[in-house]
Amino acid sequence: MAIIVNLDVMLAKRKMSMNELSERVGITLANLSILKNNKGKAVRFSTLDAICKVLDCQPGDLLEYRPDEE
Repeated sequence: MAIIVNLDVMLAKRKMSMNELSERVGITLANLSILKNNKGKAVRFSTLDAICKVLDCQPGDLLEYRPDEE
């Protein structure tokens, strides 16, 4: 997939654990792991909004476009 989720980078910058983010955002740790490991097919804007609020970042800090190699 061409969209990469850089959640681990932002968590490291904010010195926050996945467990803490999960609790503060109100998303299960399993679903957060799916996002972090680039296994998700979609993300709700409400979830992205909540993650950005907690991590004090922009959506572009979390999401990156990399064209697929052909």
